[in-house]
Amino acid sequence: MNIKSSSALRNSYNAISAYAKETQEPVFITVNGEGDGVFMSMDAYERREEVLKLREQILLAEEQRIYGAKTMSIAEAREALKKG
Repeated sequence: MNIKSSSALRNSYNAISAYAKETQEPVFITVNGEGDGVFMSMDAYERREEVLKLREQILLAEEQRIYGAKTMSIAEAREALKKG
């Protein structure tokens, strides 16, 4: 975990941005020693958002299955995919 002060972000933006892009890890920003924000590359952010959307879709499908929604077997799914 990388933690930087807001003044470091202000004074060394390019280095912090390069670090976030290179490691694909967030950089936690502090103000007066307290957590204030998170800096991350656009690629890491977009990937994180896609994962969260996928997890949300899986959770919704699982909830629907639990509450009785019709499901299909793997064989039925393959057949449906073949039909187009």
